[in-house]
Amino acid sequence: MADAHAKPQHDYHLVDPSPWPLVGSMSACIMFIGAVVWMKGLFGLEAGTKWLFFAGLAGVLFTMFSWWSDVVKESRKGDHTPVVGIGLRYGMVLFIASEVMFFVSFFWMFFDMAIFNEARTIIPEVGNWADTAAAWQTWPPKGVELLDPWSLPLMNTVILLLSGTTLTWAHHALISGDRKGAKLGLLITVLLGVLFTAVQAYEYYHILHGHLFFSEEAAQAKLYGSIFFMTTGFHGFHVLIGTIFLAVCLLRLYAGQMTPQKHFGLEAAAWYWHFVDVVWLFLFVFMYVVFG
Repeated sequence: MADAHAKPQHDYHLVDPSPWPLVGSMSACIMFIGAVVWMKGLFGLEAGTKWLFFAGLAGVLFTMFSWWSDVVKESRKGDHTPVVGIGLRYGMVLFIASEVMFFVSFFWMFFDMAIFNEARTIIPEVGNWADTAAAWQTWPPKGVELLDPWSLPLMNTVILLLSGTTLTWAHHALISGDRKGAKLGLLITVLLGVLFTAVQAYEYYHILHGHLFFSEEAAQAKLYGSIFFMTTGFHGFHVLIGTIFLAVCLLRLYAGQMTPQKHFGLEAAAWYWHFVDVVWLFLFVFMYVVFG
């Protein structure tokens, strides 16, 4: 029986039984059902009922905290051997690749609208299609008032590019053993992430308060506003997640849990943040400038 608990003679990590995959999936299911209840009503619950959504969200956040805490504990126990580290890196690369395809779908829709909008006018008239086709004869669609790309969008571009620079500084400072520089660079990066989110929230307020995309004149061009908010909104959500990711790395750095030799958590966060930076550059160039 003693041999059953002996140290394994391999580099692979056979994880302990964990409740978090089941708890996380159940919480996510409750959260999305709650979102439907909130918007449309379901199961006898009236539209506008919010508690089910927030109960599911609380479960998701608790799962994230608990699961990732277990991963950190496993790393500190020595379970993350060099071979396991390679697997973690492959996993992060594949995750970012899936995120790339996620945004490709939104860009595809936007390019289709921007480049081939006139082709829709030759489709036979069905129902209210004539009014919609008329709105799409010009780009941007008739009634849509676009944002000035050289104001708030340019400001957010500078913020994200600067944050990528400070994050690279923090990473290289940690590798060289400069923990003070790593903490300062990472703190500035987190603050810049918060600033980006604040600027985008103000931009959204300006769009909605001024009825730029959803005026009466633009009643037949609602798809533009939908794809704009879907693409920039999901990017903003990724910035928020990345900011939390980096904030956790900062707390771990202050707790002395990262060393020049072992800091994959920060590396993964840096890869994710640079991916978010690149996506924003495409958003700024094509959605705000070229097709704006």
